[in-house]
Amino acid sequence: MPRQQMDITPELLLRAYRAGLFPMAETREGFRLYWLDPELRGVLPLDTFHLPRRLARTVLSDRYRVTSDAAFEVVIAACAESGPRRAETWINPTIERLFVELHELGHAHSIECWNGTELVGGLYGLAIGGAFFGESMFSRARDASKVALVHLVARLRMGGFTLLDTQFVTTHLAQFGTREVPRAVYRRSLADAIDAPAVWIGDEVGNDWRDTVEEMREESG
Repeated sequence: MPRQQMDITPELLLRAYRAGLFPMAETREGFRLYWLDPELRGVLPLDTFHLPRRLARTVLSDRYRVTSDAAFEVVIAACAESGPRRAETWINPTIERLFVELHELGHAHSIECWNGTELVGGLYGLAIGGAFFGESMFSRARDASKVALVHLVARLRMGGFTLLDTQFVTTHLAQFGTREVPRAVYRRSLADAIDAPAVWIGDEVGNDWRDTVEEMREESG
């Protein structure tokens, strides 16, 4: 049964993630937040990320301009919106506020995909040590969220991260190699990751990400 926690602060949220917990609201309008600690956890291994050939071509073609932390508040607001593919979301105003505060503190990050000046896709999550907790993504154009994910993985690999926590496994994430691991296995990986000396790679990455994406394409066969 999910555990409820009132008066959540950014500091408490960081402690919870370090312990393997994460919060969700029942609905966008839901007032209460609940701590989740699933028996099976979604993890996307960074060293065996599967990059489909067509998607690799899209990423390397620069169809979208990709940035980091350029529009964090807009990204999380877009992730919180309902739409044809999701009638309801679990991101309520409290979660939005907490993650905006974590972003201002340097812990939460976003990846944005732009078509000209229009934001057409992106994702956000939380970085602690060498662990990145992927929270949500959105897409308003073909492959935009997938491109954001590839850029995220490339940056995490370049920065020395060892764990990409997706919380759950979806059909969308499974195509990239996301798998479920037992809680005990996840917590051992988490304990190692949060002590890793990783660094978030922002827009200073320049074009260096291309070599990493090429490596990912070759590894995927």
